[in-house]
Parts: sequence; C-alpha cells; structure tokens
Amino acid sequence: MRAGVDDKKEDNVEVVNTGPAFGKRHVQIILMFFLTAIAYTTRVNISVAIVAMTDNTTSSNPDIPTYEWHDKSVILSSFFWGYVALQVFAGKLGRTYGTKWFLVGAMAVNSAAFTSIPFFAEKLGSKGVMGCRMVQGLAQGFVFPSLSVVLGQWAPLNERSRLVAISVSGIYISSVVTMTTTGYICGSWYGWPMTFYLFGALGVAWIIPWIIFGSNSPAKHKTITVEERTYIQTSLDFAKDQENISTPWRAILTSVPVWAFMLTTYGHIWGFSTLLTEMPTYINKIMNFDIHSNSWLSSAPYAGVLVVTWISGFVSDHLTSSGCMSLTNGRKLFSTIGLLGPAITLIILAYIPESAIALSITLLVATVGLGGTVNSGFGLNNIDLSPIFAGVLTGMSNGSSNIFSILSPLFVQLVVTDESDKSQWRIVFLVAAGAAIVANVIYLSFATSEVQWWNSPNSYNGKGEKLPDPIAIERQKKMSTASRLSAMI
Repeated sequence: MRAGVDDKKEDNVEVVNTGPAFGKRHVQIILMFFLTAIAYTTRVNISVAIVAMTDNTTSSNPDIPTYEWHDKSVILSSFFWGYVALQVFAGKLGRTYGTKWFLVGAMAVNSAAFTSIPFFAEKLGSKGVMGCRMVQGLAQGFVFPSLSVVLGQWAPLNERSRLVAISVSGIYISSVVTMTTTGYICGSWYGWPMTFYLFGALGVAWIIPWIIFGSNSPAKHKTITVEERTYIQTSLDFAKDQENISTPWRAILTSVPVWAFMLTTYGHIWGFSTLLTEMPTYINKIMNFDIHSNSWLSSAPYAGVLVVTWISGFVSDHLTSSGCMSLTNGRKLFSTIGLLGPAITLIILAYIPESAIALSITLLVATVGLGGTVNSGFGLNNIDLSPIFAGVLTGMSNGSSNIFSILSPLFVQLVVTDESDKSQWRIVFLVAAGAAIVANVIYLSFATSEVQWWNSPNSYNGKGEKLPDPIAIERQKKMSTASRLSAMI
C-alpha cells in the first residue's frame, strides 16, 4: 500500500489522504500571497505617486515638495534595471540552499530602498529615485524565482492552479489597494512621502511571520503531518537530496517547450508592464481625471483581474483533475483567453473616441481583467515542465522578459511626445496587442505541460545530456533476441 493513500476504496477509487483540511502547505501559500502583495505594493506605488511628485496642486499641504522632472518614464523603468540582473542566480540559489533566508534579506533591502525614496528625491532629484528603484529591483529579483521554488515544493499537482492563483492574487489585491490609497494619501495633508513610509513598513512586518512559519520544503518542515508530507511528495514525484542535483543547462536551453514558455512570457510582459506603469498617466491626460478619481480608475482593472484569477484557477483545476481536458490543453485554453482577449480590447480602445469615457473604462477593466487567466495558463508552465527546476525557469523567463519592462516605458516616452494626443497612445496599444497575439500563436504551436525528461536526476549525465532509458534498452534487447530466434526457426 502506498503511503499517503487510505487502504479503503469507494467505488474502486483510491481515497487519497491529503492530511489536515488546512495544512502546512496552505500556510506557505498564505505567506506567499502576502509576499507578492507587499512586493507589488512597493513596485507599483510610484505609478500613482509620481503624478503627485510632479504636480504642486495635488496635496493640501503646501510644504510637500514637488519636482519638475521630464524623465518620468525613465524613473518608472529604473526598477527593472536591477530586477533583471539576479533572476537566474536567485532561482539557482533558492533551489540549492532554500528560499527562506534569501527572502528575508530581499524584503529587508527592498523595504529600506523604498522607504528612502523621499530622502533621495530631495537630495539627488530624479537620479536619486532611480537609484533607489534599481536597488529595489535587485532585491525583488529574488521574489518570483523564490515563489516558484516554494510552489514547486509545496503545491500538489491536483491543487496547483488554485494554490498558484491564491499566491499571485496578492499582486492584484495590492494593485487595487495601493493605487486607491496612494491617491488619497497623496492628496491629503501627509502628501506623497507618507505612502513610501507606510508601505515600506509592511515589508518589514512580513519578515516576522515568514521567519516563524515559513519552511523551505515539506521534508524540512518540523510540524507537518506524515500524511500531508507524503501526499505532496508523492504528487510531485520528488527526488531525494534535490539540493545536490546539478542543473541540466544544456537540456533546458535546447528545450522547445521552455522557449515557447519564455517567448510567450515576453509578449505578455510587454503589454502588462505598459498598462501597469502608464495607465495612470493615460487616465490623467486623455480621460482628464484628477488624482483621487485616477487612483480609483487605475485600481479598478486589478479588482477585475483578481476575480478572474481566482475563478480561472478553480475552473482549471476542475477541468484537468476531472479528466475533461488534458493539462496541456487546459493551459492553452486559459492562455488564449488571457492573451487574445486583451489584444482585442486594446485594439478597440485604440480607435474609440476620447469622449467615450464609460466604454474606455470598461475596456481598460476588461483588458487587465482577462489577462488574469494566464495565471492558470502559461503562467504555470514552468512548474509543469519541471517542479524541481521551476525556480531556475522562472529566473530565466522573468529576468529576460523584464527587459521588456524596461523597454516598454521607454517606448512610450519615444512615441508619446504629447501625453494628451490620443493618436500617439493608439500606437502604444496596437503594439501591445500585436505582442500578445504573436505570443499566443507561439504558445499554441509549441507548448506542452508534460514534465520534461530532464526534471528527473537519473535521466541525464553531468553535462545535461539525456541518458539511455534502461527500460527501453532492456525491451530492445528482448525484441532483438526474439527476432534472432524467429530467424533461426
């Protein structure tokens, strides 16, 4: 009898003992939810705050400093200068040594740099803000590779979509809360500096429960039940001593499914980062909303994507676990909704008149909201392809794809020379739509969700080259023997 499976059967179906209804894996997921929420809070806050930092009519307090900066798009992209640098390295470190203490350090550095922005803005101007944002990016370079390592260790296959959906939904909740509260705080007596002090403190606060309750893996958790540990490890077909397994770089870099996953991520990131950083400016300059209304409208699409992410996670798990759809087809379905849907709404948004305010708001909400389904689509593909090397794959894709997070705001600055000119924004929207369409075609054509052979440490040599399958060799020997005997008769 396999451990983790009850010896009783109902209607000839094995009843899997998953451990407590609320287990240690759920605790890790909750911690990851707050990690992504706080990380994104300190990332996107400046998209709204920078409007107040460069507009002296925003705050009711005349002592709040404002600046005449003409390099706002460069400031918005500077986070990603550091962000792309350590991604692969972070994923490798997380898999080898565990993620716990790397995340402690990452959040501490991120919070310190974020909280320092008002000081360096006053002393060094926009260059000081860029420096703080770059340090933030370096620190947050550890966050999502580490998240993938945690999910690869803790999320059983049949629960993967919904557990990942819960984890990453912190991004969207934080976007709603941050953009709304930032707008109000910026317009208050406390002004924009208070947003950096308040949200920076949240990062420090997260570290405490993570130190107490966080764990690198089920195998190393001190109080997890045997049933839950066995259930998770059996589901993921874990190898022992994963920390000592060498990374099969050659196999990974020549894998067609890996490149399909990465190229799809590139197309999605271009559009996502464009909207994330530039939507408040578009709402302010084209739709003519003030800082209070701007913050509400900027956050509304992320309320939509939060709902879509949660629903699609549960629906995806049901479709695949019930046998209604293969894992690969399920991932492709939700990827198509999350890529092609926003592409269509962006094209419509590009051509509607400026006076169609209600329709514009609806399309912005739909564009960002529909994108939430990718978290049950290609967004899970790194864990599907290799639970063991999920952190490495995330580091590769997230690090390289966020080069486009640097380029997209710079592209907007190049194209949109007059922020109140709708025809210039049309080019921005059409390029983002085109990137999403190309990404979807690539994923439909070349992607799979089957675990790759190099995920197993016994399937390749030290050079990352595939070893012969011993079972296949033995089968071939038997067939050859049978053929020789037939020839002799």
